Amino acid sequence: MPSKTERELLVVAGREVAISNPRKVLFPEAGCTKLDLARYYLAVSEGALHAAGGRPNVLVRYPNGIRGEFFYQKRAPESRPDWIEVVALKFPSGRNAEEVVPRDAAALVWMANLACLELHPHPVRADDLDHPDELRVDLDPVPGVPWTQIRQVARVVQATLDDFGLIGWPKTSGSRGMHVYVRIERQWKFDEVRRAALALAREVERRAPSLATSKWWKEERHGVFIDYNQNAKDRTVAGAYSVRPTADARVSAPLVWDEVDACEPQDFTLRTMPARFAELGDRHADMERRPCSLLRLLDLAARHEKDGLGDAPWPPHYRKQRGEPPRVQPSKRRRAEAHPLIEIGRAPRKEEALAGLDRWRARHPEAAAHLAPADVLVDAMRGRYRTWTRIRVNLQHVPVELRPPQEALDPDSAETGWPEWTDEQRAEWKKWRKARRQNASAAGTDAGRADPITAKTAPRRRPSRARKES
Repeated sequence: MPSKTERELLVVAGREVAISNPRKVLFPEAGCTKLDLARYYLAVSEGALHAAGGRPNVLVRYPNGIRGEFFYQKRAPESRPDWIEVVALKFPSGRNAEEVVPRDAAALVWMANLACLELHPHPVRADDLDHPDELRVDLDPVPGVPWTQIRQVARVVQATLDDFGLIGWPKTSGSRGMHVYVRIERQWKFDEVRRAALALAREVERRAPSLATSKWWKEERHGVFIDYNQNAKDRTVAGAYSVRPTADARVSAPLVWDEVDACEPQDFTLRTMPARFAELGDRHADMERRPCSLLRLLDLAARHEKDGLGDAPWPPHYRKQRGEPPRVQPSKRRRAEAHPLIEIGRAPRKEEALAGLDRWRARHPEAAAHLAPADVLVDAMRGRYRTWTRIRVNLQHVPVELRPPQEALDPDSAETGWPEWTDEQRAEWKKWRKARRQNASAAGTDAGRADPITAKTAPRRRPSRARKES
């Protein structure tokens, strides 16, 4: 068993980086250790820095290997070398965090020592956190989709990008899917990049409806899901050369398009990628020199919106966006539609509420004729001081074309909150409250004293801890 005090000192980019517990096994099946991980990132550092260097990175840590628990760490560790660069990000939640910005191979090895298997860079540079320079096409297959279909969809993505004047750079995700990156000019904010990605996803779905989908809800998906929301602010995906937590220690492999049709994800691992990199170099080395414009995709998005195809759901932890459809699963929405309820009225007394129902029936006789007795819901509601009655109608048996819309409540006079008091009543209540406080020192003296306004009995005062102990 390796000793926890054992250390391996590596000299990287002129810096000394200590690897603690270097023989700790992170991949039991593949037999790869923490030192193997550090040496891997050292071997492919040039390519890994093309993908993740100069960008804020989320640390994805596996301190007990891939069979143990892992966690995402957005905040850079406080105990870090002074040469580790950080940058402060503000998240959609409103919180801030300083994230690590690797600049050289030493930073990658330092991250490996923290058991950071994966590189999760943001699509922005540290010098401009508001304007992404990458549009990311994440091809995420639903369970059971064969790898050949993922490659087919990748080819449709390539053709679509070509038609819109964009250059795609494919790579295996290292897990179940593929990614296609587009280097873009840094002039659009996150919302616009996501809007362009959504338009692209819908266009790919239109061209290959049996193979791909842009539907956000899992119950509506089929084939390969094109996850447009990976372009929302604060979302990250595993970058090129990132190691993934698979039994065979796979990595995310940058490809050229000629390799896509024959590639297999298991061909690229922590053991095999260094030799491939030494032979072929970084397959995405030219990406930086070929930034593209999103204008044509944004024009497509505008046409979609003009045709009534508006925004699509955002991830659940984001604020509700203008124009976004309801964040309700379609199956739940269908259940709600099966019981279309409208509210008729609210009143302090049941008779008054039922009178409002009679008036509604008189206004909508055709709809009322289809109601079953159980379709009229008479609810006794509890307000702060008294109960009140709510009347609702379930229109499930009413033909859709005859269903009345929600109207202003009739009546609408229930006291659901604080009662409306006159100045005299308020003064009387304050006088009662003052007297109650003066008598509170004697246990039970306020029991049975009625609130003069509501005619309710005041609750008994619980004896304090001091009185109970005495």
